[in-house]
Amino acid sequence: MAAAAVGSVIPVYVLDDINAGDWAMGGASRWWLHHSLTALNASLDGKLLVLKGDALALIPELARQLNATQVVWNRCYEPWRVQRDKRIKEQLLQQGTAAHSFNGSLLWEPWQVLKEDQTPYKVFTPFFRRGCIKAAPPARPIPTPSKLHLLDAQLISGDNQHNITQLTLSGLTGDAGIGALKLLPVMTWDAGLQARWKVGEKAANHRLMHFLQHGIRGYKEGRNFPARENVSGLSPHLHFGEISPRQVWHEALAAGLSGGHENDLDCFQSELGWREFSYGLLFHNTALPRRAIQTRFEHFPWQKNPPLLSAWQRGETGIPLVDAGMRELWQTGYMHNRVRMVTGSFLVKNLLTHWHDGEDWFWDCLVDADLASNSASWQWIAGCGADAAPYFRVFNAVTQSEKFDADGEYLRRYLPELARLPEKYIHAPFMAPDPVLRAAGIKLDGNYPRPVVDLKQSREQALAAFKSLTTGAAEEG
Repeated sequence: MAAAAVGSVIPVYVLDDINAGDWAMGGASRWWLHHSLTALNASLDGKLLVLKGDALALIPELARQLNATQVVWNRCYEPWRVQRDKRIKEQLLQQGTAAHSFNGSLLWEPWQVLKEDQTPYKVFTPFFRRGCIKAAPPARPIPTPSKLHLLDAQLISGDNQHNITQLTLSGLTGDAGIGALKLLPVMTWDAGLQARWKVGEKAANHRLMHFLQHGIRGYKEGRNFPARENVSGLSPHLHFGEISPRQVWHEALAAGLSGGHENDLDCFQSELGWREFSYGLLFHNTALPRRAIQTRFEHFPWQKNPPLLSAWQRGETGIPLVDAGMRELWQTGYMHNRVRMVTGSFLVKNLLTHWHDGEDWFWDCLVDADLASNSASWQWIAGCGADAAPYFRVFNAVTQSEKFDADGEYLRRYLPELARLPEKYIHAPFMAPDPVLRAAGIKLDGNYPRPVVDLKQSREQALAAFKSLTTGAAEEG
């Protein structure tokens, strides 16, 4: 909107893996980005200029070559992007180019949501209820520009065109430039993603409307059941800026929920609030992706067991709900939130594997891999973050499965080898009598594994490890 109000616009996207360090996008996110850029380019009449390289060098130089009067962008909040964009703005101003950044991805700016003593919140409920909603309800979304005059950078004549091409690894407009980024997998593993998702702004709007019509009623309870439609599926669209959280918030408000469904709306808004809380945690704790907020966990006795980690990653732990969730992740680039908590708890507590390993796997496999949400969520499930689940809360994957997927619909969807098991045993095949297993065509450690750990015993080991940590902290104190 700001660019459109000034005059002609050259839309630019820069894939900057150079400044990202350890947090360059994973494979599933790159798949989404390819299709998201393709949809964006189509909406811009094929005039999107696509660059690859160091944005700190590319953007100021591009602005200089094009004699741009100003450069505008929406803010990012990852620590490396904050520092990079600050330096880009400084360079642009030094060379006489106006530079403006805007909030296009959050409901509230992290530096605006503070306690009375001007320190950041560490507990979600007061953050959301007092610091956000009570202090400043979300602003309404900015309307789409009625007119946008686009220029095609590839049609610029003279030395500028040559220099732009030499300056970048792609430097092409439209689909050719997107293809030059080589975001799609070399080996075809993305069939499940293609079947699961439609990408782009139109798809995001359609998904929001579908959710408001069919999913939000009953959301508070239904969101816990992985086989139901009571989830929005908007997280990747929000992450890639295909839809604004302001739009989601206000259209949900306008849905006219009544007759007992007000709690569903409130619960959905609080989930948007958790996203904001995660961004606030990252903004005020830049080491969040790797360092526990509760520093005593730096001394936790994590165990290194590559075979167990591999079994978890492949969905071959012998615990059906964990395996179904991990296979959903691999096949679709997504996992139901309730199942994310169960699979995460199993990794860090039953397997005593460092939450970094889970964080890294999700980062590579999720289409909605978001540095703030991914880091904060793994710290939450590990019990070492802000407002985290206490470490002694260990999700029992079998009882969770029995409670939230009682008929086994979700399990059968992703574990077809268990499809013929009766409901009584599908949540724990290792408890089924041999005749039942034979009738269902299952051979334990044949076509489905026995559990890699005993749930009860591994829970006790986790609690003992936590007790040793707290005892050690007390002794040190």
